[in-house]
Amino acid sequence: MATVAPGRPPRPLVERARGARLLIVEARFYGDLADALVAGAMAELARNDATADRMAVPGAFEIPGAISIIASRAAGTGSTYDGYLALGCVIRGETSHYDYVCGESARGLMDLAVQRQLAIGYGILTVETEEQAWARAAANRGDKGGDVAHACLAMIGLRRQAGLR
Repeated sequence: MATVAPGRPPRPLVERARGARLLIVEARFYGDLADALVAGAMAELARNDATADRMAVPGAFEIPGAISIIASRAAGTGSTYDGYLALGCVIRGETSHYDYVCGESARGLMDLAVQRQLAIGYGILTVETEEQAWARAAANRGDKGGDVAHACLAMIGLRRQAGLR
């Protein structure tokens, strides 16, 4: 196995994803943060000759359901996405609601990825403060949108390497 820089998957996997078509499912609860995540993701996709459609949902909790619906519908029509980007933010509040939204959205996405062999980039920021969210979302800082897109492209490349479309 080739050695890889921390935080980035092997380049050959990403190269296999050239021309991929993705769906970005973005939680709009924190619209400005979602826009920053999407901007980073779109820039990374463009660098790798991939394209994306966008779908907005109210919050992070709704992202797994939206991906499941679209993936099921696409499987029936032959029109599929190669991968999905789950982008959004959950900021801790004063109640336990944060824990449920974070845990269940992560579990739902992992279940989809494993059970249905979907390439999903997990870009739901789970933070304590808005300042922490911006440190991760802004393209000139953490660029988690770009990182998530890169990871999803690597998973699409892995699917293609395994003979799956």
